[in-house]
Amino acid sequence: MTTTSSTVELESVDYQHALPLKDVGGLASEGRRLGSHEGPRDADMGVRDSLPAPTTSTPVVESWKYPRSNLFRVAATFWSFLVCGANDAAYGLESYYKLDYIIVSLLFLSPFVGYVLSAIFNNWLHIKFGQRGVAVLCGACHLVAYIIVSQHPPYPVLVVVYALAGFGNGIGDAAWNAFIGNLANANETLGFLHALYGVGGTISPLIATTMITEGGLEWYHFYYVMIGMSVVELVVCTAAFWKNTAASYHETTQTNNDDNTGLRAALFSRPYARVTWICAAFLLAYVGVEVSLGGWIVQFMIRVRNADRFPAGMTSVGFWLGLTVGRVVLGFVTPRLGVKVAVAVYLPATMALELVFWLVPQFYVSAVAIALQGFFLGPLFPAVIVAATKLLPRHLHVSTIGFAAAFGGSGAAVLPFAVGAIAQAKGVQVLQPIVLAMLVVLLGLWFCLPRFGLAKRD
Repeated sequence: MTTTSSTVELESVDYQHALPLKDVGGLASEGRRLGSHEGPRDADMGVRDSLPAPTTSTPVVESWKYPRSNLFRVAATFWSFLVCGANDAAYGLESYYKLDYIIVSLLFLSPFVGYVLSAIFNNWLHIKFGQRGVAVLCGACHLVAYIIVSQHPPYPVLVVVYALAGFGNGIGDAAWNAFIGNLANANETLGFLHALYGVGGTISPLIATTMITEGGLEWYHFYYVMIGMSVVELVVCTAAFWKNTAASYHETTQTNNDDNTGLRAALFSRPYARVTWICAAFLLAYVGVEVSLGGWIVQFMIRVRNADRFPAGMTSVGFWLGLTVGRVVLGFVTPRLGVKVAVAVYLPATMALELVFWLVPQFYVSAVAIALQGFFLGPLFPAVIVAATKLLPRHLHVSTIGFAAAFGGSGAAVLPFAVGAIAQAKGVQVLQPIVLAMLVVLLGLWFCLPRFGLAKRD
């Protein structure tokens, strides 16, 4: 018995010298590697499991309310998305400038330049200026653009200014998606973030339609409202992210001031490049469908369903309202179904509603169908952001989500322009088959993503 007691005591002392407490967390994180070795694995695991897990081994994950400063930051991003949504849903220029479909569609295409530039420079802006710089630049781009638009300049100037607004949308879209996507309960919080985009899209045509049809005002008077909203955005976002400098960004991501390898790795290194490009292509098609429906539905209802201007404008309100409600409600359903399964359910439901909208030539049926389409389309953007955070290591989140969100935002320019160009030749009724085809493409892209359970994260 004496010998046995001595042996146990010696083993305990040897283990404590061989494996200090600070290394236990490292062993826990390398469990997969340990499992692949033979030998004294079982003994090591038995002793390791008998020790309480050190509190320092697992970092505390930030949430929308922790630390408390995140409450203000999250609220600021919500307001910024409200402004972006109101910008994308604004309309009313066709009759004022007396232009045809294809020329008006240049306003959808011009932000493409801004979105592409934001996709290129987003990572660099974070490295050089941090989230503070992004907040200032995003709000400033919106404010300058809306001041110029409110003066109803010549149409070519308008096209250039919309590119500036597109750049502001792109860097804000990228930065705030990456920020929220790395918080706890990202699916639900992203649902609310994108719901505010839908709120912007809901109130924008509501206010603009009322001002034009009921108030007898011109389309550009609506941009005085946008000026006020962008002033609030600039002040609030700058104050919220004032301490989030380039230095704090480098500390969080463990990069240096000259490190731009994150974007290159996300775009060109396997297996990360596959996820990045699929997510970017998905968001390109998704945002294109969203803005095409929201932007062209009024003309479709007037010219194809023979509706008056006011009820036609209200169908656009119904679409954006459905988008908003879907992002909030289905944002809580998605994590329970699983992101992969949930999107595979939402997309076929949207396709079925698109067929109803296209094939049943009744105004009220079309109005209900378009609102329900918005409901099921709503959670798709947040779901892609969550998928990217599950499939990629943390140090690539800002680069990948930023690029995918900004590149995907180009869909707000490309697809609506294509719809306008085709509508010029064939009529606005081409909207429905184009949207249906893009929904099929979305489903195919979604199934091309890797299985989430096999992804590695640091």
